[in-house]
Amino acid sequence: MPVWFQNQLMRAFFQKDLNQILILNQFWYYYLQCIRKSSNTFIETSTTTSSK
Repeated sequence: MPVWFQNQLMRAFFQKDLNQILILNQFWYYYLQCIRKSSNTFIETSTTTSSK
């Protein structure tokens, strides 16, 4: 988790800003989903090209 994101999340928790916490939570899971998709695409292309 990036440091800037941790800082924003901690600030939202300390200020008890529920809306900010929800937005950051949604962003984090969206970000993870994008990372997984890009890594799966890389794995699929590398396995496809290497199998002959």
